[in-house]
Amino acid sequence: MLAGGIAAALALVAGGAGLVANLKPGVRVPSETVTVAEVRRGVFRDVTAFRGKVAPKDVVYLDVLEGGQVEQVLARSGDVVAAGQPIVRFRNTALELEVLDREGRLVESITQLQAYERQLEDARVAGDKAAARIEYDIVRLSAQLKRRESLAAKGFVSREQHEAVRDELTYAQKLKPLQAAANADQVRLMRRQLPQIQAELASLQESLKITRSKLDQLLLRAPVAGRLADAELTVGQIVNRGARVGQVVPDTGFKVEAQIDEFYLDRVRVGQAGQVEIAGRPWKLKVTRVNPQVKDSVFFVELAFDGSTPPGLLSGQALDGRLFLGADAPGLVLPAGAFLERTGGAWVMVVAPDGRSAERRQVEIGRRNTDEVEVLSGLRAGERVITSDYTAFEKAGRVSLTR
Repeated sequence: MLAGGIAAALALVAGGAGLVANLKPGVRVPSETVTVAEVRRGVFRDVTAFRGKVAPKDVVYLDVLEGGQVEQVLARSGDVVAAGQPIVRFRNTALELEVLDREGRLVESITQLQAYERQLEDARVAGDKAAARIEYDIVRLSAQLKRRESLAAKGFVSREQHEAVRDELTYAQKLKPLQAAANADQVRLMRRQLPQIQAELASLQESLKITRSKLDQLLLRAPVAGRLADAELTVGQIVNRGARVGQVVPDTGFKVEAQIDEFYLDRVRVGQAGQVEIAGRPWKLKVTRVNPQVKDSVFFVELAFDGSTPPGLLSGQALDGRLFLGADAPGLVLPAGAFLERTGGAWVMVVAPDGRSAERRQVEIGRRNTDEVEVLSGLRAGERVITSDYTAFEKAGRVSLTR
């Protein structure tokens, strides 16, 4: 049984030796080149600091739809403009010629369709007139034939004249159904084609309206009321189609755009509270948008003022603030430092009581803020830890602190 215990102990020692096989036995560093902090029991404040800037809550960009040469500048950066107020007038000869050519072709097409529509209506009217004429002839000839029959019986009208009238009546009676059928066909044709003609005419009229409105786009107007910014055009300048030539900032207030360390990406949520201090007074904020894209080890969030807005804010003004990630909690805390970049909070160098050395120890770190980290296990209150950069002894198991 004793042999078994010894074997187990030897196996444990061998395993521990394997874990530290890749560590250097020790390095020597001057004690004045490292920073040492004490683990203490206190309250961990779950906040992170941020650097932000003031930005308008709303921005409306001014993009040139057609472009051309600047003919007249009617408003400049800093001016307060009303909705619809002219800002820049452009000149574009090529566009004007294009509009005239397309307008001419559209008008020609509209005229042709209107002429065909008129032809259909004329054909219908002519058919109705023909049917009315046939009906009139039937009535007239019927009365005439009736009068001539009595005269023919008395010998006052020749047989030839009597039969001529009857033949005309017979011919008119045969024409009546043919004309009625032709008129019905004409009505069906109109019912089928008139909606198509009307739709095509409406489309051409809309195209004509849009074509003519292209010339209106040579006068750039303010889409909303506000203050004009970034509009630095000069007369004679050529501006390409689609170019952005400025922006209008409506008077809808300001927001704060902040940069947050990527470490907190999974902990920042819309609705979380923040705070900035302006002129010695704290102002409450609330997260309204989180952009999860990380760039240069930071991500961006937008915060709105929760309540009143500080007076005198300027777009681009830099602000320092704090974002509250969770509730405060009692526990062990350790000042944050450069060591976290090398260890990720998985291990630290614990300084011996005499201050002459430090040994590597596995620890478990919880939440972090700008100033402190939350210690979950591996350290006791009162112990001291090297918190400066670990580059010089990243692979060392022990550090000798020389004086």
